[in-house]
Amino acid sequence: MSSKVASRFFPESGTLIPRFRQAGEVTLDLFHRDGRVDDHWLAFHPREFELLWRLAEEQGRRVTKRQLLLDVWRIDYEPDTNSVAVHVARIRSKLEPLGLAGILATHPDGGYYLNAPYNGTEMTFAQCG
Repeated sequence: MSSKVASRFFPESGTLIPRFRQAGEVTLDLFHRDGRVDDHWLAFHPREFELLWRLAEEQGRRVTKRQLLLDVWRIDYEPDTNSVAVHVARIRSKLEPLGLAGILATHPDGGYYLNAPYNGTEMTFAQCG
């Protein structure tokens, strides 16, 4: 990838990507591409992780199905499948034994949002050193 192309995709190359994001009591770890609660890893599949990471980016704000398809699946159309709903159900089932299934909420106007308190904690790779 040339630097010209890279700068188009990563315009603020001085910006560090956070390694961790909080989704309520769930700590999302970009390095491991998984989530954990205390010392219990949740064994997310890649799309499950990406979906929760995307919702944690804007906690409490609705993200439409179309936006999730674009950001997580990288497709610009709505397929004839219920793939987003299936992944949401899988995430909820992994959170249910911990009593946390409710953090992934369905918005009444469609789409999903992270219904969890946000504490502003994001750590970059450099801070984990």
